[in-house]
Amino acid sequence: MKIISWNVNGLRAALRKGALDWVWKQKPDALCLQEIKARPDQLTEEQRSFSGYHAVWNPAERAGYSGVATFLKSPALESTMGIGQRRFDVEGRVISTLHSGFRLLNVYIPSGTRGRERVDFKLDFYSRLFTLCNRLHKSGESLILTGDFNTAHTPLDLKNPKSNQKSSGFLPEERAWVQKFLDCGFVDIYRYLNPERIQYTWWTNILNARQRGVGWRLDYFLITTSLTARVKDAVIHDGIPGSDHCPIELILN
Repeated sequence: MKIISWNVNGLRAALRKGALDWVWKQKPDALCLQEIKARPDQLTEEQRSFSGYHAVWNPAERAGYSGVATFLKSPALESTMGIGQRRFDVEGRVISTLHSGFRLLNVYIPSGTRGRERVDFKLDFYSRLFTLCNRLHKSGESLILTGDFNTAHTPLDLKNPKSNQKSSGFLPEERAWVQKFLDCGFVDIYRYLNPERIQYTWWTNILNARQRGVGWRLDYFLITTSLTARVKDAVIHDGIPGSDHCPIELILN
């Protein structure tokens, strides 16, 4: 089974650039997109076909902002939008789909780069998401949590950790939430398989950061330990263009 996750930084722009052509050639069983910045009624009929995949949408109420979408080869057993708190859910940040053997959560965690108010909003979102995931995990569900976490967990996960210690995305309180997931039965499967490898999933659009290798690893697959034995590989496709993020992939036996 193959799951691909990608923050496309605008679905309509990605479609115009043909950025998703690469994805469909991979034939994923599930595709999780973040920051789609669009509602389905803003796409043409041809664009909405998505190679015959079943689409689950959770756009933001605010036009041209945030939003997530999940595309599935086979329909989910159930689908749930949001995390049960309106101040987060109006921004279209979570889709939960239930499948045989696991639940897939497509998440777009808020950025805190617009000031302390948004950092606090981000931390509150982390708290709410953790409560939800912890409850599901304790009930016996196996979870795959994927998407843009807007946080580099360790110094290995960004090019310049020392100069970014006070930058949102690498604040101690943000990193602590990623660690809390790991301390409570989740595995950062890419780092588990690649303890020392340095790869990034996001690059600023200024100063040729991507070409210079100045990036951050902000996109993750966090999986419950019950699924670890099924994992064949976790891949960062850092050579794929089309967004300021690159796709990540999880392959399960």
